[in-house]
Amino acid sequence: MNPTRDRRPGRAGRSTAGLALMLTLLLVAVTACGGKTPAQQVQDELKAGLAADAAGKVDEAATHYKACLTFEPLNKYCIFNIGVQAQNAKRLLEAENDYRLALLQDPDFPSALYNLAILRQQAGATDEAIALYRHLLEVDPKNASAHFNLGLALVATGDVEGGKKEIATGVSLNPALVVPNPLPVPSGSPAPTPATTPTATPASTPAPSTKP
Repeated sequence: MNPTRDRRPGRAGRSTAGLALMLTLLLVAVTACGGKTPAQQVQDELKAGLAADAAGKVDEAATHYKACLTFEPLNKYCIFNIGVQAQNAKRLLEAENDYRLALLQDPDFPSALYNLAILRQQAGATDEAIALYRHLLEVDPKNASAHFNLGLALVATGDVEGGKKEIATGVSLNPALVVPNPLPVPSGSPAPTPATTPTATPASTPAPSTKP
């Protein structure tokens, strides 16, 4: 007499059933979002936020940037753009925190390095600002404003020759930059006025970050 066969599904059957269920749930989620993937939703919210910012609709832009973060909580562009809005509204500590968070996602993010350097320079943290400008110039060696602002910061710390070289490099890259007269006075003086105002335009890139 043949033994009774075990008709319970094996591991392979259970794995296949589980995979099918996961795919079904994914399809349901995509359908619920109008057939778009989370990455596409991030891109749409980022673009909508940029468009609203360009039209001067700050509150609407903020809504889109925050919606972007619901799909990708650590998207560096949306985090940075929220920081720009905070900086423009003079909420400087909030802006600084946003820039630092964006840099945690990408330590070489040029816009965040530049804006954070300006905030630290304005706060009198000249050494940190200098380090941020140098880091930025490693990433983007032809950034005229970074060279110029680094030069002003160096002069303010007493490195007049090094500062003048950086200022000259900045002017050679962008002749529109105006050298202050007199140059910042070192030792205890207020932080030098940056060559350019903090970035007022949110970051716009073809594709959002893909980090989870």
